[in-house]
Amino acid sequence: MANRSNVPAVPALGGEASLNRYLSEIRKFPLLTPEQEYMLAKRYEEHQDPEAAAQLVTSHLRLVAKIAMGYRGYGLPVSELISEGNIGLMQGVKKFEADRGFRLATYAMWWIRASIQEFILRSWSLVKMGTTASQKKLFFNLRRMKNNIEAFEDGDLKPEDVTKIATDLGVSEQDVVSMNRRMAMGGDTSLNVPMREDGDGQWQDWLQDTDPLQDERVAEEQERTQRHEMLVEAMTDLNDREKHILAERRLAEEPKTLEELSQVYGVSRERVRQIEVRAFEKLQKAMMRIAGDKLSHMARFAAA
Repeated sequence: MANRSNVPAVPALGGEASLNRYLSEIRKFPLLTPEQEYMLAKRYEEHQDPEAAAQLVTSHLRLVAKIAMGYRGYGLPVSELISEGNIGLMQGVKKFEADRGFRLATYAMWWIRASIQEFILRSWSLVKMGTTASQKKLFFNLRRMKNNIEAFEDGDLKPEDVTKIATDLGVSEQDVVSMNRRMAMGGDTSLNVPMREDGDGQWQDWLQDTDPLQDERVAEEQERTQRHEMLVEAMTDLNDREKHILAERRLAEEPKTLEELSQVYGVSRERVRQIEVRAFEKLQKAMMRIAGDKLSHMARFAAA
C-alpha cells in the first residue's frame, strides 16, 4: 500500500486571496515525459495506484488553470472555475487509456472544459436547464465573436453583426439578439467597475490570457514532432511516384490538380486519383503500424 506521504497533494484553493499562492504552488509540480506518463497511467489503470493517479493529476494542474482563465469573463471566481476544472481533470485521468496512443493533456482537455462549462451553466440564472445545444454554443462563443468583429458598444448589435454571428455559429438571428441582451444585463461594463457589491474584483481582472501554457506548448510540440517522424518513416513504404503524387496533392501548400499531375505522368486524371487514394491508404496503414510499434516499446519500457 502506498505511503500517503508519498502522494502529492493538490494545493488548497480558498478563494481569490489564495489564488496567486495556488498558481505559484502548482508550478512546482514537474511535467511528465511521454514514458513517465505512460507508466503512471498503466499503474493506475491496472492497479488503481493512488500515487500514480495523483502524479498524473498534479502534473496537469497548470493546464486546468490555463483553461479556467479563458472563462473569466462569465463573472465567476477563478478559484471556483479551477476547482471545477480539477474535477474534470480527475474524471479524465480515471477514464484515460494510455494504449490509445495520445497524451493525457489532449484527452483531459475535453473533460476539463466540459466540467467548467457545466458549472457556468448551473451558476448563471439566465441559462436554465432547458437550454438547447445551440444556445449553449452561442452562450460560450458570443463574447469571442463580438471581440473578433470589434462590436464593443453597449446595447443591441448592428444588424450586419447579428447576421454574421448567427451564420458563423449556425443559430437564428433572434437567438443572437436575445442572448446578447440577456448577457448584457447588469449595468456598466467598464473594466474598472467592481464585479460584486462588496467591491471585490474588477472586470479588468478577468481579461483572458491568450498565451499558451508551458504544458500545452510542450505537449503540442512533442505531438508535432512525433507525427512528423512517423510520417517521414511511413513515406518509405511508398514508391517514388506515390510519394510525389501524395506530396503534391495533400502536403503541398498549393496542391496540384489532377489535370496537372496527369500531364506530368502521361496518364488520365482518374488514374492519378487512384494512385493518390492507394498511396494514402498505404500511408495510413504504415502510420498505424509505426504507432503500434511505439506503444509496444513503451509497454516494454514500463515493464522493465
